[in-house]
Amino acid sequence: MTTINGIDVDDLRTFRRSVQEDSTKADRRPTVVAHWVGGSRSRIEYGDVVTYLGGEGELNAMQALLAALAACDIDVVAMHAAMIGVQIKDMTIEATGHFNITSYLGIDHAPSPGYDGMTYRIRLWAPGANPEQVAYLRERCERSSPVGDSLSRAIPLELDIQVEELASETG
Repeated sequence: MTTINGIDVDDLRTFRRSVQEDSTKADRRPTVVAHWVGGSRSRIEYGDVVTYLGGEGELNAMQALLAALAACDIDVVAMHAAMIGVQIKDMTIEATGHFNITSYLGIDHAPSPGYDGMTYRIRLWAPGANPEQVAYLRERCERSSPVGDSLSRAIPLELDIQVEELASETG
């Protein structure tokens, strides 16, 4: 077993070959469920994993979106560095974005409430990495990041609201 950057490179290469033979093995369709806790706080569930967004001491949804980009590219860089034999000693990604909440507040004639731009900087400490390897890692971020790709294009959203009557507690 070859482990680099905490990644089992042999298993990763085996999985990669299986995906080359059958791309459906790479299909993912996660579903998360957000439960309102109160105020702006939500409990987010994905299977047995539970986290919170919003409210005191938690990332809000827009901060979590930036965090998702940074965390995704941490994964992309660590994985691809491992695949090319680059040992990472440390890495940070700082992501920043701008948005205006006027529309979120329900004020007419407001700008779009989403991010109008994001920037992020990767600080990588990988002694021995050569310029070609660093360029390769950059290209992988630009071409292979699922979150980065999702943010860079329009994604069709479909919304359905179901209003359910609460069961009588006297029942």
